[in-house]
Amino acid sequence: MSPSPANDRAPLKVRPGAEVSCHTDIGCHRENNEDSFGYWEPDDDQQFLSKGRLAMVADGMGGYEGGQEASRLAVETIVSSYRDSNGADPQAALTAAIQTAHEQIRQYGLDHPHLQGMGTTCTTVAIVHDSLYYVHVGDTRLYLVRGGQITQVTRDHSYVGKLVEAGMITREDAEHHPHRNILTAALGTASDLIMDAPGRPEPLKSGDVLVLCSDGLWGQVRDPEILEALAEKSVEEAGHSLIQLARERGGPDNITVEILRLG
Repeated sequence: MSPSPANDRAPLKVRPGAEVSCHTDIGCHRENNEDSFGYWEPDDDQQFLSKGRLAMVADGMGGYEGGQEASRLAVETIVSSYRDSNGADPQAALTAAIQTAHEQIRQYGLDHPHLQGMGTTCTTVAIVHDSLYYVHVGDTRLYLVRGGQITQVTRDHSYVGKLVEAGMITREDAEHHPHRNILTAALGTASDLIMDAPGRPEPLKSGDVLVLCSDGLWGQVRDPEILEALAEKSVEEAGHSLIQLARERGGPDNITVEILRLG
């Protein structure tokens, strides 16, 4: 597995029981793609039972090189840390992995002063024994689609996200707020890492769909449109159509979406 910052899709080795697609696009106005994504599952059957499927999307920031490096480091570090964990507690392994990624990115920035300010958002999920575990930093999003309804599982670590949580503005207002891109948490920036993780895993059902995406997607495509794309298409077709829809609406940012449908 390797992070994929510039290709629309990457070949995936996926065990029976899930359909997975990953798509990323530079968008219509950027000169480089600072998004990265990853998908990993163990080759060993016993390891798969304890570690399951791992998926993540990261949206880098900090300039041309800094954002790319931050998101790449996040994906590579989380995969290697989770892969090498003892597998006894998936949530603890995810939390440790994202903390390690945070420290690696901070150190990389210190070692390369011209990349000062580099950082990345990251949303990472593990599916183990039909249970969902996750860790989340920033404003990449995780959605759960079940029974014809779509739910945003994560909350946005952003200035506007705080306004929505406080009831000061609506989600609709937030979509067009001039400060919607100001983050309150990211990997590799402040010394202390702010992250969200569930207190206990979420039980998953056959037919559930998980969608991980950067703000280049959800900033242009509304939740009901994500739901509609998934209802009518395979995960591969849905990912492609969602990317295209975001581009048709201007594609001001890099666009990344990863979709997992449980069989």
